Amino acid sequence: MRPHPAPVGRHNAGMKIAAVQMVSTPDWPANRDAAARLVAEAAAAGAQLVALPEYFCIMGRRDTDKLALAEPAGDGPIQRFLSDTAREHGLWLVGGTLPLRAGPAAGSAADGGAGRALNRSCVYGPDGREAAHYDKVHLFAFDNGRESYDEGRTLCAGGEPVALQCGPLRVGLSVCYDLRFPELYRALMTPPCDLLVVPAAFTYTTGRAHWELLLRARAVENQCYVLAAAQGGEHVNKRRTWGHSLVVDPWGEVLELLPEGEGIVVAELDAARIAAVRTQLPALRHRRL
Repeated sequence: MRPHPAPVGRHNAGMKIAAVQMVSTPDWPANRDAAARLVAEAAAAGAQLVALPEYFCIMGRRDTDKLALAEPAGDGPIQRFLSDTAREHGLWLVGGTLPLRAGPAAGSAADGGAGRALNRSCVYGPDGREAAHYDKVHLFAFDNGRESYDEGRTLCAGGEPVALQCGPLRVGLSVCYDLRFPELYRALMTPPCDLLVVPAAFTYTTGRAHWELLLRARAVENQCYVLAAAQGGEHVNKRRTWGHSLVVDPWGEVLELLPEGEGIVVAELDAARIAAVRTQLPALRHRRL
C-alpha cells in the first residue's frame, strides 16, 4: 500500500477541478459544440476550474490547417467562445490551446515567426475576462521511421513561464511536450503552485510509453495536483492520440482517469492534502539548486 499522509492543520476543501477529453476534427464548429457540451457536463458535476485539451478547436488533416484558423491576440471566434463559456458557467476555464497569429517579434526563430503561429493557452475567469495566457515554450519533434512530427514547421515558441491565481489556487500553465522539461515546472514553483495544468495531444506511441509516468513525476517532485486534459482517439487525419486524461494528487496517486474517447474527469483538489504532503516530506524546502 502506498503511504498516504494524514491531513494536518485546518482543513480547506479546495476546489473541484475537471479535465475535458476530446477527439477533435478539422471542423471548428463541431469541435466548439463538443467542447461546450463537455464543459457544461463538468460544470453540472460541480467543477469550478475546467481544462480543455491542446488544439480542442482543430485537429486538421495537415499541420498547416491550423494556420488558417489562427486568431489575433484578444479577439476571434475561438477566444470569444472561451470567454462566453467561462462566463456562462461562472468558472475558471483553461482553454486548451488555440493557434494565435505570430507578430513580427514573436518566437525565437530567425524569421520572427513569419508564416507560423503561437500555440497559446488562454485562461478565462468566471467573469469571462482573460486572466492570463501562456505560449507553449517547447516544440515537439519526433521521428521513429514510421511517424514524423516537427511543430517548428508551423509554430514558433513562447518564452516565459506563466502562473496565475484562480480563486484560492495558484495555477501553473504548460502544454503537452513541456511535460518532458522539469525545469519549466520548477520555475513555476516560486512561490509553489497548488495545481499544474497540462493540455495535451500526446501521440499514442509516446503517450503509451511516458504520459502517466511524466505526469506523476511532475506531481511528486512539485508536491501539487496535476490536471491533464488530452486528445484521446483516432482523428480524421488518421493520427491517434493517447488520451488518458487524468488528475494526480501531490503524492503521485491517480485520482481519476479516462482512457480514450470523449468525456470528462472530475476530482476534488484538497488544500489540506497539499499541506500534509509538504509538511511530512518538506522536499520543496530542501531544494539547493
